[in-house]
Amino acid sequence: MPVSELTYTIIVYVFIFLFGITIGSFLNVCIYRLPKEESLIKRNSHCMTCGAEIKRYDLIPVFSWIMLRGKCRNCGAPISPRYCVVESLNGILYVLIFMYYDFMYSPLRAILVCLLFSALIVVFFMDWDTQLISNYVVGFIALVGVLDYLRTLLNFDAATSGDVGLKSRIIGIFAVSVVLLIIELASKGRAMGRGDVYLMAAAGAFLGVKAVVAAFAIGLVTGSIAGLIIKKVTGGSKFAFGPYLSLGIAVSAIWGNQLADLYLRFTGFIQ
Repeated sequence: MPVSELTYTIIVYVFIFLFGITIGSFLNVCIYRLPKEESLIKRNSHCMTCGAEIKRYDLIPVFSWIMLRGKCRNCGAPISPRYCVVESLNGILYVLIFMYYDFMYSPLRAILVCLLFSALIVVFFMDWDTQLISNYVVGFIALVGVLDYLRTLLNFDAATSGDVGLKSRIIGIFAVSVVLLIIELASKGRAMGRGDVYLMAAAGAFLGVKAVVAAFAIGLVTGSIAGLIIKKVTGGSKFAFGPYLSLGIAVSAIWGNQLADLYLRFTGFIQ
């Protein structure tokens, strides 16, 4: 690869990372404020301990946390490293997604998958903390699914393995969510929350039927393992299922159709 081309590629991915951690900073706001139904834009960021408003030069994603050594400049109270983790995770995922799809050939698909992953990060940590899934975030995921369908319909960029038609997306909306709704109603919310139902309906609009079933299978397996561990450690059986569904959706957004086809070949349903 020529030096000029390599330099250009590095610059592009550095920019993508910086953009990703900036969006990650906003995700932290969503994770904290959405469960409290607070405005995402009207109130300035502030220290959770002393209430002091955080200055703009202390709001640089990742780098401010490192420079402040994880402490409030005003009162010295520790700032959770999770803020830095969320920002870094979003930036790294953006880079990996653009590398996977190649920003020269399927940039719009990469952008939409990045938006999906950002929403899933919010679902993961919000549900982990509060056992709530915001309808706003679920609606955003559904919107991303609609935009992804328009991308394939209008041939905006190169086709990918995740591309599915309208019929698959419509069936995908109901394929898992109806099952979860029956479980939720039968258990009166004890086994499953309504947020999980809405999440998988929105995911189906993006993934299509095969990939959303794969997402649910991954979420079910990882959630069951985590549930057993949590029960052994704490003695309790109640835990958030959204984080594991989010993990399944993220994996299936990239490889869901391939995983589903692999399973169907293994079981002999397709050759």
